[in-house]
Amino acid sequence: MQDSRRRQLTLALAASPALAVGAGTREAMAQARWPERPLRLIVPFAPGGETDFVGRTWANRVGPHLGHTVVVDNRPGAGGAIGATEAARAKPDGYTLLSGTTTTHVINPAAMQKASYDPQRDFVPVTLVSSSPTCVMVNPSIPARNLKELVAFIRANQKQLSYGSPGSGSINHLAGELFKQQIGAPELQHVPYKGAGPGVQDLIAGHIPMFMGIFGAQPLAQHRSGRLRILAVFGERRLKAAPDLPTAVEQGLPNMVTSIFHGVFVPSGTPQPVVAALHAATQKAWAEGLLQKDLETVGGTPGVESTPESVARLIRDEVARWTPIVKSLGLKID
Repeated sequence: MQDSRRRQLTLALAASPALAVGAGTREAMAQARWPERPLRLIVPFAPGGETDFVGRTWANRVGPHLGHTVVVDNRPGAGGAIGATEAARAKPDGYTLLSGTTTTHVINPAAMQKASYDPQRDFVPVTLVSSSPTCVMVNPSIPARNLKELVAFIRANQKQLSYGSPGSGSINHLAGELFKQQIGAPELQHVPYKGAGPGVQDLIAGHIPMFMGIFGAQPLAQHRSGRLRILAVFGERRLKAAPDLPTAVEQGLPNMVTSIFHGVFVPSGTPQPVVAALHAATQKAWAEGLLQKDLETVGGTPGVESTPESVARLIRDEVARWTPIVKSLGLKID
């Protein structure tokens, strides 16, 4: 009897620390081997838009430095909230990433009626990839060759006109509402899309006359081909990729400056060594020079010197800047 109890006690004492040590060892070993399989980058907007381009560019340039493919998974809807929510709820093991933007991390929290995620609580920043200005595009049938002519046309026809954006509550939508305020056209209607790709296609097809988009590779190519017309860039200065395109500031709207940032995020709880490894892989891609070249070619400003800490500060600053404006405009996301 005593021998039996002694054996049970010995086994109990031995098993407990062994399990704890074993679990810790397995976790450490898993982190040391990470990544062991392809990673998934959730892009919370439709294919063909600027967020999709930036996400795919980052994935293509950084994947080789991780030793595995980074697969882009488009999850559009609700101004990016659907994809962001899915990423926030993903297992924090470093295999699910989010291509987050000003929309998902700044505008949504201020505009959502019932927030399904908290950008600052539920995510950890990895890196800033780029920032890009918004711009106003029109169908070639619109009789305007510059912003002044467009403003005059809108004021005369605002009851019959509309503009599209990649979604309600997006930075593009916010840019559109600010534009309406500044030109005095309150009756200009907003048409939300599930991403920039479908909206730009409808613009080209003539289903909508105007679109508030992010300046990028595809809009620029379509502008050059004459399929659409970019009348103003909403940046502080002209872009290297398109020095012929004037800003709204130059054309008489000094406060019409809006841009979007694109970053990579992981769910909170992701091991710090994994976050550091993702950031280090991005730094290696920057060092090659190809990633920033890809981004600059389409008008982006690369986030070469960003760190997880600097991205966190950027988000806090942007939240402080835009939240009062979102509230004053009464923007709502259901």
